[in-house]
Formats: sequence, C-alpha cells, structure tokens
Amino acid sequence: MQTESLNDDFEDNCARFLPECAEQGCVWALEGEEGFALCESEKYPRTEVMPFWSQREFAELHADGDWADYRAVAVDLEEFMDDWLTGMHEDVLLVGINWNDELEGVELEPLDLLEQLERELQ
Repeated sequence: MQTESLNDDFEDNCARFLPECAEQGCVWALEGEEGFALCESEKYPRTEVMPFWSQREFAELHADGDWADYRAVAVDLEEFMDDWLTGMHEDVLLVGINWNDELEGVELEPLDLLEQLERELQ
C-alpha cells in the first residue's frame, strides 16, 4: 500500500483510488453533524460534489477549516457501490476522487465511477 500523499497529478490520484479501495474494501468520507462533506463543483454551476478518498489519512487531512468538526468514516465498498453511487446519481451529486490538499482533483458522475469500480473488482 502506497502511503505517499496525493499530488497535483489528478489522473494519478484518481488511478490510485480504485485499486486502493478494492484492496481495503472501503472508501473514506468526511462526516459531520449535518451529514457528509459537500462542496461546490469546479466544473458545473449549482452542482455539489461529495469527496471520497482511498485512505483514511487522506480524508483526515481535510478535517480542518470548514470541516474541522468532521471525522473520517469508512464506507463499505459494496454499500458504496450498491446504495451510495446510485443515490448520488438520483440526487445529482458528483463524486470527488482522492482530492489533494488543495481540494483539487477529478469530479466524476457517480454511475461512471460505479462502472470503473465494477471493472476493477472483476
């Protein structure tokens, strides 16, 4: 398991997401009193993104500033694929993948990520 931190190469960070999540059987999100961390999309106006990370440490890095009261929580990969991604699609949310320290990175349609995860797990 690589522990080197995420960098400015968004594609590289994204490429790490699938195998690392598959290996651990979970993804990591930030949860606060009002639910999970969300932020505005860089790509699409009036669209929110829910960021996820492949390692606890990456998620914990972001539990500061606006998200200081949030904590890193593991989401079972099967549940993430079966319930979360389809629900996020219905709620018109995007998925942020392994965002770096600047909260920059790839934004994906939930069903596109679901397809990639299914391929990774075959």
